[in-house]
Amino acid sequence: MHQQMAAALDSVEAKIKAIQQKARSKGFTGRPRWPMVVLRSPKGWTCPRTIDGKLCEGYWRSHQVPMGDMDKPGHVKVLEGWLKSYRPAELFDDAGRFRDELAALAPKGERRMGANPHANGGLLLKELRLPAFQRFAVEVPAPGASTSEATRVQGSYVAEVMKLNLAARNFRVFSPDENASNRWQDIFAVTKRGFVGEILPIDDDLAPDGRVLEMLSEHQCQGWLEGYLLTGRHGFFNCYEAFIHIVDSMFNQHAKWLKVCNHIPWRRPIASLNYLLSSHVWRQDHNGFSHQDPGFIDHVVNKKAEIIRVVSAARRQLPSARHGPLPPQPQSRQRHRRWQQPAPQWLTMDQAIKHCDKGIGIWDWASNDRRSDPDVVMACSGDVPTLETLAAVELLRTHVPEMKIRVVNIVDLMTLQPHTLHPSGLSDEDFDALFTKDRPVVFAFHGYPWLIHRLTLPPHESRQFPRSWLSRGRHDDDAVRHVRVERSRSVQSGRRGDRPCIVTRSACGLRQTGDSRRAHRASAIHHPVWRRRSADLELAMGWKGVHDLPAQLHGGRQHLRSTSMSSATKGSDEARLVSLSDEEAVKEILGTTVLNLWKVVNNLTRLRPSKRERYRVAIFGSARAQPGTFMYEEVKRVAAAFASMGCDIVTGAGLV
Repeated sequence: MHQQMAAALDSVEAKIKAIQQKARSKGFTGRPRWPMVVLRSPKGWTCPRTIDGKLCEGYWRSHQVPMGDMDKPGHVKVLEGWLKSYRPAELFDDAGRFRDELAALAPKGERRMGANPHANGGLLLKELRLPAFQRFAVEVPAPGASTSEATRVQGSYVAEVMKLNLAARNFRVFSPDENASNRWQDIFAVTKRGFVGEILPIDDDLAPDGRVLEMLSEHQCQGWLEGYLLTGRHGFFNCYEAFIHIVDSMFNQHAKWLKVCNHIPWRRPIASLNYLLSSHVWRQDHNGFSHQDPGFIDHVVNKKAEIIRVVSAARRQLPSARHGPLPPQPQSRQRHRRWQQPAPQWLTMDQAIKHCDKGIGIWDWASNDRRSDPDVVMACSGDVPTLETLAAVELLRTHVPEMKIRVVNIVDLMTLQPHTLHPSGLSDEDFDALFTKDRPVVFAFHGYPWLIHRLTLPPHESRQFPRSWLSRGRHDDDAVRHVRVERSRSVQSGRRGDRPCIVTRSACGLRQTGDSRRAHRASAIHHPVWRRRSADLELAMGWKGVHDLPAQLHGGRQHLRSTSMSSATKGSDEARLVSLSDEEAVKEILGTTVLNLWKVVNNLTRLRPSKRERYRVAIFGSARAQPGTFMYEEVKRVAAAFASMGCDIVTGAGLV
């Protein structure tokens, strides 16, 4: 058997060298037929054929514990015979030493498997040539005044990285057919997708020497990248957030390997394994429930702090200001999360650099506590959570202008851990300087809420009210999804007032002003009529994410809204007749009308009948709503909203 195996390997090696020689002398002429060795061996090969009269070798029992009870004398005899079948006397001398003539057969120096530089890739690792990331800055004249696509700009950076390292041939990009949808298409102006099969006239961006590897298999991409890194090169894996879970077990094993290697002196560090997770959970109106799962963050954070980092950028400039797409930390796993659609930008490049160097910080331009004791801390991590938090801050300032609010943005999620557990973590003093010692914290987070409690640990976590992803299993548009999972701006600004300690100093939370209608005016806009399209709901909310919060700090309320009706033309637009076929204009009128209706409702609710202290509201048709249905739940929610405004509810079908 040994001679047959050796002969097969010699034959395979000769064929591989012939293929390489032909390609290097004549160039690529077509997909080669690589040799493959198939070894078919019995399960449990060489173990005892039978144990206790039961078949073992070549059978499923060989992978169990067929003779675990060693108190039986017969089992000891079977084990002795098994071990002697390997003829140890031929391998070791009388003193138990491995025989010199056999040891001399082993390769010497770098020809040994463990000493081969390709098996210790850090020995071959060369630093990437990286462009100055400042060249890719987005102009931000004021927070929220400009928009850009985060991954499109990042894709331009990655393309430049590829260009600078083409000669070195030590950088590749891996993706399950998603480079273009993730806005990294600029890279195809520098290199192509690697493909050695038949290229048809209709194909584009394919070439045998392309340095972008795409295959609709997350397992394959992960395996490719791990092998590429282990042999001393650099790479990046971009994937949809929901489907990166496919490589969870592979991530586990690579992370364990990195952790162990960090404590083996002769193993040289390899380049970091970088993930970009896009098309994330908060922007899935076109795909739905199948694409909704931000749990890979939890999976990553479970690993040793010395080898992982999680970067959640509020907007495009933050990650590139930190370290571009390729973090310099060796022997680590880096996870980045970004959305690829146009979105507001909050910081200039200089501000982003300072913010990302710390990984966490107070946004003074969005706060009004002036570094004094705030009434509440509004924390956020991630692009959509940051957008919703800033909108919630505006709602609070509009309805409760006396409330002092501090906005804290987190880029490096690991800063929330104590510094004793993670090198990026904060000391207790620094944590309290940001979040205070006793003020409530409303935390808008990209992933599942319990992760924030885990990272902050007692005693800090008891003050956190995470507004994060809650799986609801529905196919909604983006704005409605925020409401359904209880993470919309209205929830952040209003419902947290249910907590008695939401504002401990001035007691001026939306639900503690003595007028709970203010909180419900924001949340009740999410009526089913507004669930049809996210644009409808955004219009009803009256906030598009482009505003001037700093102006409010100085007594003004100058909002830069991206609506089609400006203050200069408002009068003429209202007088213009609109055809029902003009959908955008109709939506605008309906949205404005609904907002004005709330003003009417707010005024009417100030009135009280002379002989009755409470209103009585009848909800007609509710008797036909079946428990558990969408309509039943919506009627129930509307009834609850009226009841909290001081109304008696009369319904059918036993609704309460």
